[in-house]
Amino acid sequence: MPTEDQPVAPGIVLPIGGAEDKLGRMTILRDVVRLAGGANARIVVLSTASSLGDEITQAYIDLFLQLGVADVAGIRPESREQAQDADLAELVGRATAVFMTGGNQVKLSTLVVGTALGDAIVAAHRRGALVAGTSAGASICSEHMVSFGSGGTTPKFRVGQVSQGLGLVPGAIVDQHFTQRNRFGRLYALVAANPHQLGIGIDEDTAAMIGPDGRLEVRGRGVVTVVDGGELITTAYTATGTQPLLLSNLRVHTLPRGAVFDLRARRLLSAPGLPDADGAPGILRPSDAPAEIDPATSRLIRAEGVHETTAQLRRRPS
Repeated sequence: MPTEDQPVAPGIVLPIGGAEDKLGRMTILRDVVRLAGGANARIVVLSTASSLGDEITQAYIDLFLQLGVADVAGIRPESREQAQDADLAELVGRATAVFMTGGNQVKLSTLVVGTALGDAIVAAHRRGALVAGTSAGASICSEHMVSFGSGGTTPKFRVGQVSQGLGLVPGAIVDQHFTQRNRFGRLYALVAANPHQLGIGIDEDTAAMIGPDGRLEVRGRGVVTVVDGGELITTAYTATGTQPLLLSNLRVHTLPRGAVFDLRARRLLSAPGLPDADGAPGILRPSDAPAEIDPATSRLIRAEGVHETTAQLRRRPS
């Protein structure tokens, strides 16, 4: 924990789309451990959302122990009264990371938001601790939390509903299991009703690593879909029943692993495979004595556009 002489900055928020790998490389869970402080991490697992009880709590404790964290504790308040317990808040107060499991996000919000425990999680984030959550634990990170709603591609009136979240990702609505459960229409409709809020849809075994500067970096094997309704034209306020919505000028960003997106400026910053667009454009000047093009270079130029990759062509003998 920072001392009085040290500056205090908010920590990283790591919403995970659910179903993170727990048997193979465990990339996402290793990120949790790394961001929490490695072997010196102090992790609190909050499993209130899950219906699996102590089984899921112990499973995550065992996983973090396996990944080299010695100080792991599990908590599971089952009422708002229990979530007011000072001992739970104190435990979170000394943690370097809070990890919230999946399950029922409405239960998690109902029992935790606005309690001593909920306030302790927010305070932990503000002093620099990592707050991570998978599935339901991802949804509650946002200010307007997805409570429920049906899947499907078409955005419809009343297809989803939001509740109060912890507000750790301001200005965004976080949804999870996104591509796997086809929640595009739901998030589009929620953004249409809240166009100032970005929609963040996170695939399974994928995480959105969000720093205090608003930069989001994609981790894991899937994609993060960012939905921007800042210039939206919509019928969200005139539709009735389950009528399909008109959405025009909706901007959608599909971000794979390694992509970095600025949530505040609402623009892509970088991504693997993109050329470096910073600085002035390069200008190649001809030399005084131009050289002949060698056969290998000639073959590469001639073959551009065919299905063989440049690397394969380079390996072929002249």
